[in-house]
Amino acid sequence: MPLEIVRNDITKMTVDAIVNAANESLLGGGGVDGCIHRAAGPGLLHECRTLGGCKTGDAKLTGAYRLPCKYVIHTVGPVWQDGTHGEREKLASCYRKSLVLAKEHGCETVAFPLISSGVYGYPGDQALRVAVDTIGEFLMENDMTVFLVIFDRASFRISGKLFSDIAEYIDDNYVDAHTDARRGRVYGLKRHDPNEVVACKESDVLLAFALPCVNGGLDDLLSNLDAGFSETLLQLIDRSGKKDAEIYKKANVDRKLFSKIRNNPDYKPSKATALAFAIALELDLDETRDFLARAGFALSRSSKFDVIIEYFIRQKKYDVFEINEALFAFDQSLLGA
Repeated sequence: MPLEIVRNDITKMTVDAIVNAANESLLGGGGVDGCIHRAAGPGLLHECRTLGGCKTGDAKLTGAYRLPCKYVIHTVGPVWQDGTHGEREKLASCYRKSLVLAKEHGCETVAFPLISSGVYGYPGDQALRVAVDTIGEFLMENDMTVFLVIFDRASFRISGKLFSDIAEYIDDNYVDAHTDARRGRVYGLKRHDPNEVVACKESDVLLAFALPCVNGGLDDLLSNLDAGFSETLLQLIDRSGKKDAEIYKKANVDRKLFSKIRNNPDYKPSKATALAFAIALELDLDETRDFLARAGFALSRSSKFDVIIEYFIRQKKYDVFEINEALFAFDQSLLGA
């Protein structure tokens, strides 16, 4: 997917370029900066000495030496004061200028740390918002895969209010899997005679709903199939009046995958991809359920992933990157390809 949040050591990312949260001297330091210099070896420091430093909000590129990438892009984030001294714009500039440098050098994959969120004191939830917004804006106009690398969960923060609101929604709506199993997956009732009622299985219920739809045999059923996922997606894009690229970029899906979907009427997406398109198309909950069904999926109250998606749709919040922040915070898989 074009933007992915991952938990990893940035010095071990096999990408075209990694971004170093450096200081103005570019001569190494603590945190991510120190780790990158140690992993790259002395050659990196030698090259950095020739660059004459770097201003806050700017970025410069070097070789990667012993690192498993081609380049290191060094950028200097702002020190947090109180938020009224241009910190946000300077931080956004770090991401923009780093991405432009990467593009100029033909990079297709780039890995960022969460700049300024360590010793520079930028509040983690705000630093994350700036990173995701700025990278997301760039990806709407450019084809690149960007990783936002989080070293450990303690360093990752979404808005406290958003986290608590989602947690409360999960508490109110999530059906524990053990509860579901204990019920023996009993979904309805089947009557054998007027005085007898017994529990029926999920498959019985599905058949009960499916069979009355068409009178006749299997041939009749197959001849009355609904439009599949690919056909439905293209119809919904046409209905939205937006360009294909706008939708697949909003869905956090790359151009190559969208091309496969467009050219294959029988394409079967993952659930995460199908939901990503539902979000990009800003479908309501009923429309999302119908759209998912075209791909063979459903929303379930026994899945935290599904409940979180439902929360955002009910709130009419259709920013796939914000949703992915929340999914990552709750240790769920992300939307996109």
